[in-house]
Amino acid sequence: MKIVECPRDAMQGIHEFIPTEKKAAYINQLLRVGFDTIDFGSFVSPKAIPQLKDTADVLAKLNLEYSKSHLLAIVANLRGAQDACEFEEIRYLGFPLSISEQFQMRNTNKTVNEALQVVSDIQNLCIKQDKTLVTYISMGFGNPYGEPYNENVVGEFVTKLADLDIKIVSLADTIGSAEPSLISNIFKANIKAFPDLEIGAHFHSTPDTAREKIEAAIQAGCQRFDSAIKGYGGCPMAKDDLTGNIATETLLASLKDLDLGIDQKRFEEALLMSSTVFPA
Repeated sequence: MKIVECPRDAMQGIHEFIPTEKKAAYINQLLRVGFDTIDFGSFVSPKAIPQLKDTADVLAKLNLEYSKSHLLAIVANLRGAQDACEFEEIRYLGFPLSISEQFQMRNTNKTVNEALQVVSDIQNLCIKQDKTLVTYISMGFGNPYGEPYNENVVGEFVTKLADLDIKIVSLADTIGSAEPSLISNIFKANIKAFPDLEIGAHFHSTPDTAREKIEAAIQAGCQRFDSAIKGYGGCPMAKDDLTGNIATETLLASLKDLDLGIDQKRFEEALLMSSTVFPA
C-alpha cells in the first residue's frame, strides 16, 4: 500500500504566500514520517499558481538523506517537465489529464487531444531522464459540465495511457461527487483490465463521506492513495465548502490493520505543525 502525502495540493490554493522556510520545514517533517511519496511542489507558471513559485527554492532546503519518501512535482506542459527533470531529487512528475474538455482547457489551456500529446511528450522525456510519470485523470467520477460521462469513458482514457506505457494512473474525484458503488465499479474494472498498471485514488470528499470512499476503493483492490493532513486543499469548483482532500489521519485510520511503515510520533508532530502552516 502506497500513501502519497500532498502538501502541494493543500497549499496551492492559499492566497496568502507561505514563506519558503515554513514550507520547507513542514515538508521536511513529512519526509520523516514514512510516506511512500511526498507531492511537494509544481513547475508551472507563477501566474497560474503563485503559491508554488518557490518550488525550486523549497527543494534546495529539503533534507532527503535519511528519508525513504520519494518526491513528486506537478507539471502542466513539456517546459515544466524539462525544468523538473533538472533536479535529480525528483523521482515522479505528475500531469493532470481530464476527461472533461472544459476542465482541461481551464486547467492547462489545452484540449484533451492536445493534452494527450503533451502526456506522450513528457513520457518520452521521463524515460530519457529516468523519471516516472504519474498521470491524474481528473473528473474521473463525473463532472459538473454536463459532458458525456460513464464508466466506459474512464476505461477508454486508461487504455490510452496504458498504450503510452504510462506506469501509474491516479483516478481523481475532482469535485467530491463519487458514490462508493461507482468507485468500486471503476477500480474493479480497470484493475482487472490493466493488471500491470498502478492505479491510485485521489479523492476529494466531505469529512462524513471520506471513509466510505476509501473503503470502497480498498475493497476493489486499490493500493495507492493520495491524501493531505487535515484534508487541506481540494477543488474550488466543489459545491460544498467542506469538500477537500481526503484527510491523511482518516486514511490511516482506515488502514490501521496494515503495516504502512508510518512513524506515528512524527506523524502526530506533523499534524500539530500543520496548524502553523495553513490559515485557520
